[in-house]
Amino acid sequence: MDKKEKFNYEEIKRKTLEQLRSGKSLFGKDGAFAPLLKDILEAALEGEMEGHLDEEQRASGNRKNGKGSKKLKTADGTIDLETPRDRAASFEPQIVKKRETILAEPGEQNHQHVRAWHELPGYLYPYQRHV
Repeated sequence: MDKKEKFNYEEIKRKTLEQLRSGKSLFGKDGAFAPLLKDILEAALEGEMEGHLDEEQRASGNRKNGKGSKKLKTADGTIDLETPRDRAASFEPQIVKKRETILAEPGEQNHQHVRAWHELPGYLYPYQRHV
């Protein structure tokens, strides 16, 4: 999908069905869902920027200052994002943080946290007592 091209639902639907039938991944650079994920993340970043540039910020002279580019790795490939910038460089996005290059799967961080607890000496997995 070209940078200037808008999200095309019908094209994504067609490509999704094609990739499902062939067993190809829907994510990753050439996956059907990659443009959708890119579009959602960029829209969320723009929303965060709008929220950041409140009246006080604007009164102090801070405003949008173009976009930067970022490569974000996912479990299935890399997505090129355009990230908004502000003149004062005070914008701290939360959906994709500054210097963050890996987009973790939603439950992945929780599983890593749980695994860390299991590795502690003396930690007894609650349902192991019943086995």
